[in-house]
Amino acid sequence: MTLTELRYIVAVAQEKHFGRAAQRCHVSQPTLSIAIKKLEEELALSLFDRSSNEVITTEAGERIVAQARRVLEEADMIKQLANEEQNELEGSVKLGLIFTVAPYLLPKLILSLRNIAPKMPLMLEENYTHVLTEMLKRGELDAIVVAEPFHEPGVVTEPLYDEPFFVIVPRGHHFEELDAVTPRALAEEQVLLLTEGNCMRGNILDSCTELAAKQRILGLTNTLQGSSINTIRHMVASGLAISVLPATALTENDHLLFSIIPFESNVPQRSIVLAYRRNFVRPKALHAIRQAILSSQLTGVEFAKR
Repeated sequence: MTLTELRYIVAVAQEKHFGRAAQRCHVSQPTLSIAIKKLEEELALSLFDRSSNEVITTEAGERIVAQARRVLEEADMIKQLANEEQNELEGSVKLGLIFTVAPYLLPKLILSLRNIAPKMPLMLEENYTHVLTEMLKRGELDAIVVAEPFHEPGVVTEPLYDEPFFVIVPRGHHFEELDAVTPRALAEEQVLLLTEGNCMRGNILDSCTELAAKQRILGLTNTLQGSSINTIRHMVASGLAISVLPATALTENDHLLFSIIPFESNVPQRSIVLAYRRNFVRPKALHAIRQAILSSQLTGVEFAKR
């Protein structure tokens, strides 16, 4: 039994005529008839009733033709997958991004990628680092955009950009009198951070050791936490606390809500990387995504070398 023979019986079932089916399959009628007869002998049953002017598919033949259609569809899918592998810039790529990067990077990334690889749409997933990592290892994602530190066996990382943090304070806060703020000064304030398990929270506390020590003493139940950057923005604007946000999360109109103050020298920052499995079979697709990010005109960051 071959795929060619399956194509022949599907054509005959549709055309109800051996001659027209042969024309459709671009073969002579004897060639098609002999192939179908051979298949019927192999299966030990008759697929078609040839006693009338119109070829009629038998009851058993109907079931076999239906299955043949499914087999041919699966065979076509295999060819499509093979073609996608051969042309790495065609076909979707499953990309995951952490919550604190996705809203700011994605609009610019998608526009940039359309110019570099217009036939390579992105299938997107936003989540926490640990969730994206497991999805990457299971093959549910092709690549992820996360913040360092990030180390996983069998996973390669490439640098994308470094992003500084800024202090945001409510209107009238005494930090407004300063040109810059030291990480040490944060420990004396009520600082609102993202919830435990968010990598940006870890980035900030790693850079602000005094604040981290205070948070450990107070414990999570005695410190203010926000579920998202947008929540933090509004809580700071309402005067509840101060906070620390990455450069990409700040907009031109934020000065209407709160004051933005830079850190002094040795500015706390986070490094964003592209991570993917070492054995991923479409390196050109990954290169295109990285180049799209590096040319995305994301403001306030220092891009890695191309």
